[in-house]
Amino acid sequence: MLLPADRNFAATDLLNHLAVTGADLLVRCKSGRNLPALARCRDGSILARLGTLTVRVIDAETTIRTAAGTRTGRYRLLTTLTDATAHPAADLVRLYHERWEIETAYAELKSTILSGHVLRSRTPDGIEQEVWALLITYQVLRTAMTDATDSLPGTDPDRAGFSTALAAARDQLILAAGVMPGTDIDLIGTIGRHVLAHLPPARRVRTKDRTVKRAISKYNARGPAIDRATYKATISINMIPASP
Repeated sequence: MLLPADRNFAATDLLNHLAVTGADLLVRCKSGRNLPALARCRDGSILARLGTLTVRVIDAETTIRTAAGTRTGRYRLLTTLTDATAHPAADLVRLYHERWEIETAYAELKSTILSGHVLRSRTPDGIEQEVWALLITYQVLRTAMTDATDSLPGTDPDRAGFSTALAAARDQLILAAGVMPGTDIDLIGTIGRHVLAHLPPARRVRTKDRTVKRAISKYNARGPAIDRATYKATISINMIPASP
């Protein structure tokens, strides 16, 4: 398991505590943070210590270009994936930018599984039980989707449709189909076959400005207009070797 996190979570004690669980970490930290190098990796990253934890420090400059202009940002990432050959720095920088997809998970829990309804339980124990049931259901569906896409080499799991998987699972329950599995183990299964039959095209690289949500109003808000357009984008990553 790889846990990505924003730079406000790069506290030494917290990262050491999280690493004990066995999960690997990919966390942004402030560019000016003093991290003396223990060793230098072939891709320009360095190894450093955070408490008892050995981390790899990756500095990179990311440039995104759209029809509206160009924007460049500098990033410093800390990761417990210290093997630069097995885990190239550029791949980790790209992966870090997918951390926002947790918002997709929240939407699938609230809007897709619950259809926008609130929890039904009226007691603390009942709410806890219901939340665990939702999380287990979500994780089982995501596992089925990943197993399905893994059966087609080179297929990005992001292409699997969560709504498709949920509908297939509900159909199985309603029909009581497959409740007694046979001797043949089918890793893909009915849910996976539905997912593979309805794969959308590969995701396009797009960007949209992050804006503060305004209160709903039928009147136009005062001040500068908010650009709500989504732009096609190209992204380039330039690794910055650590200073001696």
